[in-house]
Amino acid sequence: MSQILEPGQIEAAAGSPPFLHLPPPDLFALRAARLEQLAQGHPLAGYLRLIASLCRVQQRLLDQPPAQWAMDAQSLELCRQRGLPPLAADSMVRQVQWQVWLDALLERYPASDSTLVGQALAGLREAGEGQRRAWALMLLGGQFSGLPPALVPFLGAALQAAWTHWLLMLPTHELKACDALSLCPACGSPAMAGVLRHRGKHNGLRYLACSLCACEWHVVRVKCVYCEQSKGLKYMSLDSDRVAVDKAPLRAEVCPGCNTYLKQIYLECDACAEPLSADLASLALDMRLDLEGIARMAPNLMLAPGGE
Repeated sequence: MSQILEPGQIEAAAGSPPFLHLPPPDLFALRAARLEQLAQGHPLAGYLRLIASLCRVQQRLLDQPPAQWAMDAQSLELCRQRGLPPLAADSMVRQVQWQVWLDALLERYPASDSTLVGQALAGLREAGEGQRRAWALMLLGGQFSGLPPALVPFLGAALQAAWTHWLLMLPTHELKACDALSLCPACGSPAMAGVLRHRGKHNGLRYLACSLCACEWHVVRVKCVYCEQSKGLKYMSLDSDRVAVDKAPLRAEVCPGCNTYLKQIYLECDACAEPLSADLASLALDMRLDLEGIARMAPNLMLAPGGE
C-alpha cells in the first residue's frame, strides 16, 4: 500500500518525489496554446483569446528578459534561516524592478482594435511609479475596489512574467513549506489551483500551483488547504463535462468546515490541462458555487472578480 508523504518526509526520503516543481521555460507558450484550444466554441472565447495573446507576450519576455536580476547570497541565507519566501511578493512589489517588466510588456503587446484594451494599455503607460505600485499591491492583496478591472490582465501578466523569471533564476533546493499550506514557498502568494499528477512516482500526488510565479509545491491530498481538515470534503464539476464527478478533468474541492473551495486539475483525465487556462475556462463553476454561498479564496491574476 502506497503512502503519501508530507513535505518534510519527502525531503528526507531517498528517491521520493520532490517537494517542488518549477515551471517549464516555455510555460507561457504552452498556456497560450491551451487557451486557444479551450476558446473554440467557448462562451468566453474572446476573453480566452485575449489572455492567450498576453501569454505570448509573456513568453517573449521570458525568452528575452528586459532586465537581469539575481538575489544576493546574504539575502537568500537570511530567508533560509528565517523560513521566509525569498521572492516575497508583498515586499518585492514595493520595489521598482518589476515595473521594468510592465514597461516591456506594454511596449511589446500588439496594437488592438478594442477600445477597452487600448484604454487599459494607455492607463498603465501614463500611470506613475507610485500609482502602478498601488495597483499592484491591490491586485496581489485581492483588493479590487480601487483597481480598474480592465487593467488587471495586463498588470497581472507583467507581475507573473517577472516573478516566474526570478523563480527560474533562484536556487530552489532549500525552499521550505510556508506555515499555511495554501501559500507558495517561493513568493508567499496564494495557490490558484491544485494539480493531481498522473505519471510514475508522482502518480496521485497533489501539487498546488502559485498564482504569481507558477511554482508548484506538494500538499497531501484530501485535505482542505485553508483550514487543514479532511472531514466531509466533497467534489463538484462543471455540468458541461457530461461525465461523473470522479472522471471530470477539473473538480472543485469543497470544504464544509470553512465553506471554501479550491479547483483541482486531474491530469489522468486530461494530460494537457494547465491551471490558469483551466481556471478561466471553468468560470461557470465559480458562478454556481458563488450562488451556493461557497467562498473562493484562490486568485487568478488575469481576472478581476465581477470585472468586465
